[in-house]
Amino acid sequence: MAKLYFNYAAMNAGKSTTLLQASFNYRERGLNTIEFTAKIDNRFETGAIASRIGLQKDAHLFDSKTDIFAIVKKEINEKKIACIFLDEAQFLTGKQVLELSKIVDELNIPVICYGLRTDFRGELFEGSGRLLALADEIRELKTICQCGRKATMNLRINPDGEAVKTGESIEIGGNERYAPLCRKHFFKALRDAV
Repeated sequence: MAKLYFNYAAMNAGKSTTLLQASFNYRERGLNTIEFTAKIDNRFETGAIASRIGLQKDAHLFDSKTDIFAIVKKEINEKKIACIFLDEAQFLTGKQVLELSKIVDELNIPVICYGLRTDFRGELFEGSGRLLALADEIRELKTICQCGRKATMNLRINPDGEAVKTGESIEIGGNERYAPLCRKHFFKALRDAV
């Protein structure tokens, strides 16, 4: 029986690397997969899921208007699909998470999503919130704070490495814009910010 999975973590936990390895495992066994990534994420090559350690794979792009169910339905008419992988799941809309549920429930194809749980203010992203509510299985991938404790928060930083307290919820960036921190150091950095 297919399931909807949500694997979440703070920045730099290896979400994309884990996705690429899992997708490779399917394909190595002759099973077809479909990969999706957010169009808004322009840190690497457009139309590809890329990890910071250099792994990469072409992927369908999605934005808030993309009908993911329709894309999958079209692809399964051409070939049998064993699994759907979706990176940057925090950028999904609530409607798209329902489409992923429909893929699982009606097409009987597992969907494995990877993304951030919260933004730089500690607020749930829409897609992540819906996945937390609807996923059959939820798993936290781990990374560490500067103190060695588990990092659960994403601190937005300026070019001087200082905490940023205000701004739009979505701002694309990597290590130059975000730091994974434990809750204690996240709130301390926000209190200390000017």
